[in-house]
Amino acid sequence: MAAVRIALKDLTQRVRDRSAFLWGIVAPLGLAAIFSLLFGPVTNFEASFAVADLDGGEVAAGFVEQLAILEQEEVFTLEVADTSVAAETLVEDGSVDAAFVIPAGFTEMVSAGAEVQVEVIGNVDQAIATQVARSIAAGFAGEIITVGAAACTALTARGESCAGNPALGTLAADALGEPAFLDNPAAVVDSPAASKELSSETFYSAGMAILFLFLTVQFGVLGLLEERQNGTMSRLLAAPISPRSIVAGKALTSFVLGIVSMTVLVVGTTLLLGAEWGNSLGVAVMVLAGVIAAMGIMFVVAAFARTPEQASNLQAILAFVLAMLGGTFFPIAQVGGFVAKLSLITPHAWFLRGLGDLAAGGGVGSAFPAALYVALFGIITGGLAQIRIGRVLQP
Repeated sequence: MAAVRIALKDLTQRVRDRSAFLWGIVAPLGLAAIFSLLFGPVTNFEASFAVADLDGGEVAAGFVEQLAILEQEEVFTLEVADTSVAAETLVEDGSVDAAFVIPAGFTEMVSAGAEVQVEVIGNVDQAIATQVARSIAAGFAGEIITVGAAACTALTARGESCAGNPALGTLAADALGEPAFLDNPAAVVDSPAASKELSSETFYSAGMAILFLFLTVQFGVLGLLEERQNGTMSRLLAAPISPRSIVAGKALTSFVLGIVSMTVLVVGTTLLLGAEWGNSLGVAVMVLAGVIAAMGIMFVVAAFARTPEQASNLQAILAFVLAMLGGTFFPIAQVGGFVAKLSLITPHAWFLRGLGDLAAGGGVGSAFPAALYVALFGIITGGLAQIRIGRVLQP
């Protein structure tokens, strides 16, 4: 009961000064919204293209047909322009991100085996979409080269020479104009049920939540140093309560603040930002493990810091270093190498990995390995801190 009374006193104080609301709810929710708005369009790529077919031949029609197929698969949206000027105008006024211009005589030149170019006009402010358009044009050029090589092989098999043979271009053009040429023998598709990739809204919501969780729990454990600095530690020690009840009361404060903060953020980001956290029971297990990990680090800081200010600064440094190394701002796996392996030391990386397992449609069992590591991180660090925490329990 002594620990409960200490926790209630600290919680009442934090509610009155609103510090817990700022660090536990307002800041992470606001940053999650900002990051989602800034980087959401990058992770959720959407593009719009235009095509101007000035040739009208079979090969050009094949390229336009391939673009139409990609549009049907919702890779991008496509508009048709009558002239190259119209296509360029669409790009300049921002109606489309990039445009393809197929020159007149394209099919004839391909049939003759002559060098020909497809022009790609890109918006200077849409570098990614422009690069995608260039890749599509380059892919079609590669297909033309492949078909030309196949046609040459066919002529060689018949005992004819490829060099200067007019039949070479004819065979290539006929192949490019065949409907079968437009059917891709292999395709890359998404499998949502098996994908462990978090959406941008979920990723930044989870990242900011676990980052500020390590700052929110400090309001409980740091109370030990504040009691000592303010001189009230002597009164607590003189009272008929165990010193461990004092530590338990501060830990309970951190635990309640962490659980409430994470619960509000999970519900708030789901309703306001459209985050998809996954199985509710699995998320609850990951949240509980995250709170334990944050409390463990905070106990280490409190055990070695001399003043509340020093502890607060150390906690902020540790929180941001672990967050950056754990990949809360961007997927650290993209860096690869030693840094990607080093990130697995942090509870942040395992917290996000656990949510990824839940995003793949798994239940609480799928997230249990990640939750176990996160919780053990807090139990081990918090246990080591108890060896030295008695230094704080002094007047």
